[in-house]
Amino acid sequence: MSAKFVSEEEVKTISKEEKQHEAKEKERSPKKIKVRLVPIWLRTLVIILSFFICLIAGIIVGYSVIGDGKPQDALKKSTWTHIIDFVNKDR
Repeated sequence: MSAKFVSEEEVKTISKEEKQHEAKEKERSPKKIKVRLVPIWLRTLVIILSFFICLIAGIIVGYSVIGDGKPQDALKKSTWTHIIDFVNKDR
């Protein structure tokens, strides 16, 4: 087996040629602009709305299915004041 030794000058010329080739490639290819189909503020709004929808659905299911109450009663203010009074009873 024979090893090929490359001088420092050859390495410099090779690296210069590679840099020139990369620069030409960058010039040829047009810059791609990313266009978002859904803006970030709309994504954030959708996530927040879906959180509140899931929260309300969970409250209704928990109150009506697990607690054997009426689903409409889960969203009434009187129900929540009763629950808060019940929790803070000992304080």
